[in-house]
Amino acid sequence: MALFIVMMGYISYFNLVRGREIVRSPYNARQDSFADRVVRGKILDRNGQVIAQTNVAEDGTETREYPFGNMFAHVAGYTAQGKTGIESLANFELLTSNAFFLEKLRNEFQDKKNMGDNVVTTLDAGLQEAAYDALGSYKGAVVVMEPSTGKVLAMVSKPDFDPAGVEADWEYLSTDENSALLNRATQGQYAPGSTFKVVTALEYMRENPGYDSYNYYCEGNITVADTTISCYNGNVHGDVDFRDSIAYSCNTSFCNIGLTMDIGSFKETAKGLLFDSKLPCDLPYSKSEFRLKEGAVDGDRMMTAMGQGKTQVSPYHMALITSAIANGGTLMKPYLIDSVANYKGSVIEKTRPEKYKDLMTAAEAAQLKDYMTSVAEYGTASALSGGGYTAAGKTGTAEYSSDEEKDHSWFIGMSNVDNPELVISVIIESSDGTASAVNIAKQVFDAYYY
Repeated sequence: MALFIVMMGYISYFNLVRGREIVRSPYNARQDSFADRVVRGKILDRNGQVIAQTNVAEDGTETREYPFGNMFAHVAGYTAQGKTGIESLANFELLTSNAFFLEKLRNEFQDKKNMGDNVVTTLDAGLQEAAYDALGSYKGAVVVMEPSTGKVLAMVSKPDFDPAGVEADWEYLSTDENSALLNRATQGQYAPGSTFKVVTALEYMRENPGYDSYNYYCEGNITVADTTISCYNGNVHGDVDFRDSIAYSCNTSFCNIGLTMDIGSFKETAKGLLFDSKLPCDLPYSKSEFRLKEGAVDGDRMMTAMGQGKTQVSPYHMALITSAIANGGTLMKPYLIDSVANYKGSVIEKTRPEKYKDLMTAAEAAQLKDYMTSVAEYGTASALSGGGYTAAGKTGTAEYSSDEEKDHSWFIGMSNVDNPELVISVIIESSDGTASAVNIAKQVFDAYYY
């Protein structure tokens, strides 16, 4: 009797709590059987522009089309050789028809397929195009979000591919040494470079209530034991306070800061910012790693504090941290699907913004935002100053090779600082100095405001 009660309880739990999740899982092969009686619905941007649609020929042959070509390749995904991106995430909705029941009944009698529901995403085709064009031929990624809601407005990864040609090009794509199928925005793992200094700054602020009185003299390099670290391009910043250390991205000052901090506390702050943790993400992603351990040598402490060492992070994760700073310390749950509507436009489901968690206090977020504003006003992101909008951010250069000309260029930031409308995270792989992540961010911001 006890086993019977347990079994009935589990069946009830499975159907009432987990049933929706199981039915909608992209791994549920039953979903593919829906295609026998439903024409796969459209994927639309937030303004109704078609990202993906199914063309039905006179002979009944169905072809999945992507009007924007490669532009939405990673985030929209594909349906050949498995499903990825939103094509996978919203597979159940796209293969479900909520057409008027009399129409469905008529189609049933006439042996016709019903039209699947359309998925309206949070993506903005204009911003996606701006980010795609700005990244150009460089490898890298761009993520744009709305911090007040968690909406993902753009997600670009390069190298890219034609989602309509995946099946024909599968052998090449699946063995491509440039990993074109990899969504670098969520799955890329990179040293964060100086963008990580916002994390270090937060920890230093928590450990030192009098952080405003910090002062350091930068001579262009710092040597401790057998480790020498220089400021970018050998710049000598001279006398810097905490604000200037962030604005000028002074490596030696942050190395000095790193030597003073408690490693255990630093690790907890990183964990609070979702390092070594699950991320709120609807797409496949890679966890970020903070690897500084108790007892680490001074060289590792300095390297970690300035964003080098063994720390790894994705552009998407850095966008989440920036969103929390922009939104008063609160990270809203990111999402890609705004609503589901039947093929005639009647809304079936609507996603409501919801809080994910507080990553920091409102006071800490306000202070970091203030420091990041100085980066744009007179520091390393001054290219963003003087426009028709305010901006704040943090630049970064991440070394990944012994070749000094091969560094990753980073930028994280926000626009309309008093009431942030956009946050952005950009990485350019193997930047040789001719491309700058902050310039890509500027092109995206300009596309939004002009």
